[in-house]
Amino acid sequence: MIQRWSALAWWLVMLAATVLALLPVAYLTSPVFNWWDKAQHTVSFAVLTLWALLVWSTRIRRIMLGMFMYGGALELAQAWTGWRYGEWADLAADALGVVFALVVFAALKRPAIKR
Repeated sequence: MIQRWSALAWWLVMLAATVLALLPVAYLTSPVFNWWDKAQHTVSFAVLTLWALLVWSTRIRRIMLGMFMYGGALELAQAWTGWRYGEWADLAADALGVVFALVVFAALKRPAIKR
């Protein structure tokens, strides 16, 4: 039952993240590189990916591929909106978050070392 609610919550958060990523932002500046923006991408993709890995732990490859594709699709969609910008650096930050989540997931799943 908890897994079902966790999965539903994950999908709702993904929907909310998609909507927020595509909404027009008033007075959106276009800096060449903004560390805070990249950190937000990395953290959000790490959290969403780790959450998905914990909910569907037998579907690691699908989740990883899906999150990489989701990041790419978001950047393309932002580029097409006319009021947002799709950036390669954002996609790289998304990918870094996905990989970080996999590392954390692997560490969590590794058996504890006996001392």
